[in-house]
Order: sequence, then structure tokens, then C-alpha cells
Amino acid sequence: MKKTVLILLSPVALLILLLVFVPQHFVHSGSEGRIDYSQPLVLTSASVETPPVAEAEEAETAPRLVDYALTLMGTPYLWAGETPAGFDCSGFITHVYDEFDVQLPHSSRMQADEGTQVSRSEAQPGDLVIFTGTNPQVREPGHVGIVISQPGDTIEFVHSSSNGGVKISQVEGSGYEGRFLQVRRVL
Repeated sequence: MKKTVLILLSPVALLILLLVFVPQHFVHSGSEGRIDYSQPLVLTSASVETPPVAEAEEAETAPRLVDYALTLMGTPYLWAGETPAGFDCSGFITHVYDEFDVQLPHSSRMQADEGTQVSRSEAQPGDLVIFTGTNPQVREPGHVGIVISQPGDTIEFVHSSSNGGVKISQVEGSGYEGRFLQVRRVL
């Protein structure tokens, strides 16, 4: 314990010593290697580029969110359900995102207004994929899933279906193709 405290305090002590005992006004003068104490030392801040906080958080959250959603595979479909005892499609979304402190309404229509719309080719893990209900002629949100595929790939998503509970499906080459409405980024 004492050794740990000493190790932690050593950098602090060094900093204090430097601030107290090193002259505060000096600059390096040219190539001669001499120090000119007559001029104040001017420090400028270095520019360090960091990704925006939201992007960094999304990059960390999306894979964990998808992994968690996949652990719920096989959970039965239950109308209005939003627990691992049973989910409807929007209840599944609400439950999964809530596990990562993202609150979404328990309604596919309302979830279709969350976040920002992105193009189909930009769909990435953690995005919501929005479909019509079972009647593709009614072009209103009625079903929702979580994208698990990478951008540019065939869109695969995990969702709670009235035909099989929580499972993986794909948009292209399936009945979901004609029902596709949009992709929403909520992370």
C-alpha cells in the first residue's frame, strides 16, 4: 500500500519541484544552445484530434448492444411484451436499448421517428430498420428490428417476429424487401 501511494505521489512531487525550483522565465535562444532568462516562456496548446464523444460512445455501444440482442434469440413473441419472458417487435427494441440507457418508446411508429434517418447502404450494427406491418400496401411503420450486418452488406437484423419470436432475418430476397421503409440511427 505504501509503495503504491509513493508511486502515485512521485509524479505530483516532481511537478511541484519543477514549478518551485525551475526558473519561470526562459526560452531557448537559437542554435547556440543557450537559455535566455530575460524572455518569458510562451506555451501554446497542441491540437489533438479526437472523435466526437457521440461517435466514440456509439462505436463502443453498438457491438455490445447487438451481442446482447443476440443473447435473446429464441425468446417467444408476446403481443405488448417487453421482457425476456416475451417480446413484440417494438418491446424487443425498447428492452434492448434500455439495457444501454437509451430510452425508446414501445411503438414501432414512434421508434420510426427516433434518431436520424440514414441511407440503406449506410446501415450499420445497432441501427433500427423500419418496415410496414404485414400489409405492405399500408406504407406506415408497423415492424422494427436491429441491424446486425456491416455497411454495404445485405442487411441482416434481429427482431421479434410473430412468426418465431426473436430471430435473425434479412431484408434482401425476403418478404421484408417490399415492406422496407427506412433505417434510423439512434446511437
